[in-house]
Amino acid sequence: MSEHQPTLTGERVQLRPLQREDRAALLDAAADGELWNLSVTVVPNEDTIDRYIDTALAGRDAGAVMPFVIVRLHDGRVVGSTRFWKIDRVNRKLEIGHTWLAASAQRTGINAEAKALLLAHAFETMHCVRVQFTTDELNEKSRAAILGIGAKQEGVVRHERIMPDGRKRNSVRFSIIDDEWPGIKAMLRSKLNRRA
Repeated sequence: MSEHQPTLTGERVQLRPLQREDRAALLDAAADGELWNLSVTVVPNEDTIDRYIDTALAGRDAGAVMPFVIVRLHDGRVVGSTRFWKIDRVNRKLEIGHTWLAASAQRTGINAEAKALLLAHAFETMHCVRVQFTTDELNEKSRAAILGIGAKQEGVVRHERIMPDGRKRNSVRFSIIDDEWPGIKAMLRSKLNRRA
């Protein structure tokens, strides 16, 4: 598995490595829909953005995380963030997570293309055998989106984490394995072509 964090570019979106200089752009994206008020995900606000970036960059320095900003190509605007994390090079697996999008970028095909780019890199460049996703049991929109890209639900992990408001979160775990990737890649390509 490669140590290098690439820039991944599609038709609508570019995923480029997160930098400290993205602070203001990320806050602007999060303000589009006041995403920090969502109880089912953690999106940075003015009080938490510096810790959010520090944690992401420390993870990258440790080799366990590749954090990206999501850039909408038609206007060059940062519209969210995503990352590879829990990178396990020995077992050739990782998780795609910490994904959030500005309200105006949701349901536009940006998320589907970002996931297609990440999955292609994970399976075709990093030679992963497993990519997993974890979301809040209460986050119906996220669960539907993960199923929509072809991932299989594996189960519920009870009290998997404590949310900022103190709630004990049950998380739903999904995965895609290497044998499934060719079919999922074709399905995502077809779906994205229909949106073009």
